[in-house]
Amino acid sequence: MKSNQLIWLISIINSLLIIPVCNAQNRSETILEDIFEDLSVNNRVEESDWEEELEELAFYRQEPINLNAATRSQLEQFPFLNDWQVENLLAYIYIHGQMKSIYELQLVEGMDRQTIRLLLPFVRVEDINNKDTFQWKSLLRNAGRYGRHELLTRFDIPFYRRDGYKHTYLGTPVYNSLRYGFRYGDRLYAGLTAENDAGEPWGALHNRAGYDYYSFYLLLKDCGWLKRLAVGNYRLSFGQGLVVSNDFLMGKSLYASSFSTEGRGIRKHASTDELNYFRGVAATVSLSKRWDVSGFYSHRQMDGVVEDGEITSIYRTGLHRSQREADKKHRFALQAAGGNVSYQQNRIRLGITGIYYVFNRSYEPKLTGYSQYNLHGKSFYNIGVNYGYRLGRLSVQGETAKGSRGWASLNRLNWSLGSSTRLMLVQRFYSYDYWAMFARAFGEGSRVQNEQGCYLGVETSPFRRWSLLASVDLFSFPWKRYRVSKTYSKGMDGLLQATFTPVEQWSMYLRYRYKQKERDLTGSGGKVILPTYHHQLRCRLDGSLGECWSVRTTLDGNRFHSRGMEKQFGWQATQMIACRIPRAGLTAQLQGSYFDTDTYDSRVYISEKGLLYTFYTPSFQGRGCRLSAHLRYDLNEHWMCIAKLGHTVYTDRNEIGSGNDLIRGNRKTDLQVQVRVKF
Repeated sequence: MKSNQLIWLISIINSLLIIPVCNAQNRSETILEDIFEDLSVNNRVEESDWEEELEELAFYRQEPINLNAATRSQLEQFPFLNDWQVENLLAYIYIHGQMKSIYELQLVEGMDRQTIRLLLPFVRVEDINNKDTFQWKSLLRNAGRYGRHELLTRFDIPFYRRDGYKHTYLGTPVYNSLRYGFRYGDRLYAGLTAENDAGEPWGALHNRAGYDYYSFYLLLKDCGWLKRLAVGNYRLSFGQGLVVSNDFLMGKSLYASSFSTEGRGIRKHASTDELNYFRGVAATVSLSKRWDVSGFYSHRQMDGVVEDGEITSIYRTGLHRSQREADKKHRFALQAAGGNVSYQQNRIRLGITGIYYVFNRSYEPKLTGYSQYNLHGKSFYNIGVNYGYRLGRLSVQGETAKGSRGWASLNRLNWSLGSSTRLMLVQRFYSYDYWAMFARAFGEGSRVQNEQGCYLGVETSPFRRWSLLASVDLFSFPWKRYRVSKTYSKGMDGLLQATFTPVEQWSMYLRYRYKQKERDLTGSGGKVILPTYHHQLRCRLDGSLGECWSVRTTLDGNRFHSRGMEKQFGWQATQMIACRIPRAGLTAQLQGSYFDTDTYDSRVYISEKGLLYTFYTPSFQGRGCRLSAHLRYDLNEHWMCIAKLGHTVYTDRNEIGSGNDLIRGNRKTDLQVQVRVKF
């Protein structure tokens, strides 16, 4: 039984509620859009990189998790809950009993305002009489009776013609994907994904089987002692990602200090990403409450160039539009096997991860200049030890890994100085010769190699309606890099953001970002290397006008220059207005932007609402405007259709793009259509 004082306190907080439920869903979506936009701009991730995460969050918005019955593994699926918050939430329910109201989240230590905003749309509170006991017969019987099917298809139709379709590309300019998924609660998943990129032939030439890419997956979760079983295509992530990770990566985003950093083990691969996955079988077995053992095997065909019996390059785009690109398809095979052993007891988490992978022929790329120490050979291995320890508000995590060559280490410290202040410190060392084909971790570069640095981030809310974010990252590269022809270079990345929320329906922020790096002077042949300075300023206002209307205004400014060189400027102004009519099943959004930039280095990014499970953040250089219209219609609980029309006009040129992607004209219009059927 809860005490009378606790019930009384809940009533007071409820009456002074700082997070109204009616606005939680919209506000949560806005924050997620900010996060994914920041990832796109600063961490070079593709749309498909977060497709899985958005699909999971969309499911939990429709069927929220009951907090009174939630397990640790279920809560850890939310990327915005760190290990301390998960532990405190479980401890709160264990000590005080089942929650009576969702507003009790405000009484859980470490649950700050932003985290609760993100969490509210995905959870609920209901009484439970007994805990669910797993039985195989019950799973098979109920899956057939209560399982849900979803069929999703997408078409991208351009209203322009690229030069490549005149003589090079073998297919039509229409993109199409088809996804079928079956799901029973949070235990059983199965599905098939098929995709044809624009320019790839369908059912002809090298694609006689129809689509260019197929993916199948089957995933079982929390079936007694069998915690995970994946067959077909799957993803892996253990520790801090220094050995293997296909996971969603926060990188150096604005919200990094708020998000969980531990790998999430074995997961399904249902997206259209043709590179970042394994194909075979993987399983996690629970030996006891404290010990888990995982193992996996993968065998897949990969794209690349093979000359004289050796692999000279790996083709990573997944595009097979021309005969030259088609000749690279499935030219060699890659096998991988490995596993993870993890131990967790109260505040301690330990693990060891290993992977061995081998090509069916030797991989011998051209090694010159900055690529001199890149991976080459036939067989490789990586092994790493990860740890985690939490003491009150302080938690430390890390991993140290060794490869066939070189080594890497990543260590984090998270410290909650109170309910409104967090601090994160990240130290990393990736040796210049560390070979890790499947690693993906925190860093300035795109690979876990040739980098060392230290990142410090602080997030605080000194006043009720104000929040501040500040971070600085000092990094260096021991060996040469692309467009940096000296053996040691360095830089820094600093950020400061202030957010003001006068009322729940309105919020605005001002963000300043400064990045300094070194780069070869164009045309000098690497003999002249100069520091570059990039200043970015953004001001954004978000608001809701009643229950149906919302607006967003964004102003961006850039300045880029090198020492002794002419300064380059860029700016943009963006206005969005959205309307939602729940009774009619309609949601509409209209957005317009004007941009003006001097060069590619001063380019700007415009975030747009994408199709289901996606966000879209294109970049623009030059002078022009961009208009987009997004319309969603939910006919009923079974049928949904989305149409998005985008139109871009450049006023400083008569052609767009180059080579096979050249568009002869200054305008481009695209139509995207997506239809979903649930049954």
